[in-house]
Amino acid sequence: MNKSELIEHIAKQADISKAAAGRALEALIGGVKSTLKKKQQRVIGRLLGTFSVSKRAARSGRNPRTGAAIKIKAAKVPKFRPGKALKDALNARRRRAERRATLTLR
Repeated sequence: MNKSELIEHIAKQADISKAAAGRALEALIGGVKSTLKKKQQRVIGRLLGTFSVSKRAARSGRNPRTGAAIKIKAAKVPKFRPGKALKDALNARRRRAERRATLTLR
């Protein structure tokens, strides 16, 4: 799903215009970015998941074109850990199928 498809989905589900859905999505993304920039580790929480900032150490790599060794600087990177509700929603179908399989084996 790309950004425009997500905006269309939000607009349809919330019964609002695409422009309003786009502004809402931008507000959400902006809020996550600004919170992570303020060095607050957790954003959103149990509902969707947790966004956090992690530090990646400096390392050496290779230029794929020349094969020469290069230095890659240390960086802060965003991480996402899905929440329980999201995990349960994704695994609900599989759990139902597993239950049916165990019931038929008995």
